[in-house]
Amino acid sequence: MIDEELLRSLFPGFEHGLVRKMAEKAAIRAFKAGEPLMKTGQNIRSTLLVANGLVKIYREDEEGGEFFMYYLQPGQACALSMICATRQETSQITRAVTDTECIAIPLEYMDEWMMEYRTWYYFVLETYRSRFEELLVTVDHIAFRHMDERLLFYLQRQQETLKTRQLPASATDIAADLNSSREVISRLLKKLADRGQIRIHGNFVEILHLDFKGVP
Repeated sequence: MIDEELLRSLFPGFEHGLVRKMAEKAAIRAFKAGEPLMKTGQNIRSTLLVANGLVKIYREDEEGGEFFMYYLQPGQACALSMICATRQETSQITRAVTDTECIAIPLEYMDEWMMEYRTWYYFVLETYRSRFEELLVTVDHIAFRHMDERLLFYLQRQQETLKTRQLPASATDIAADLNSSREVISRLLKKLADRGQIRIHGNFVEILHLDFKGVP
């Protein structure tokens, strides 16, 4: 049984009855850093809400390449997992960035709680809305921005999400997230380093000062 105080701290707006049901019916699942929470094509039997840690959501193409879409932080849920769970469809890939704990809600309670608890209903709608807006921003940068602008936006989002100037990512990692080549990303990172905006270390990038002119 999940501690109700933990649930209230993560979801302070949920009704008492909903918190009690979640404590009884849901379960905590732990994942190590780098471990996939779900793999592409996997049937989803529960919806995962992040309790602590950080999760990356990827889209996988037909060749097996991965494209980073957005992060999930404590108190957030993946809209794709909710949709796949309710429709009993297969998932996209998700991976823990840090050691992570998630609240797993069995599929059978999704629709039941939507009807029974207004705060759960609004939570699901807000999850769909916020994730959709994040996807629109990502699509905008893919469709209308040059790679140098996409890289700046990526570094900014990483810094804001991870709350650190030392981003634990190599040129290879960034290239995978942006669906680009290591050579292209290395060249663009070197330009930023030459302008004094970043420092490049072996396995992380140190942010000094980013110029976001032209990048929303």
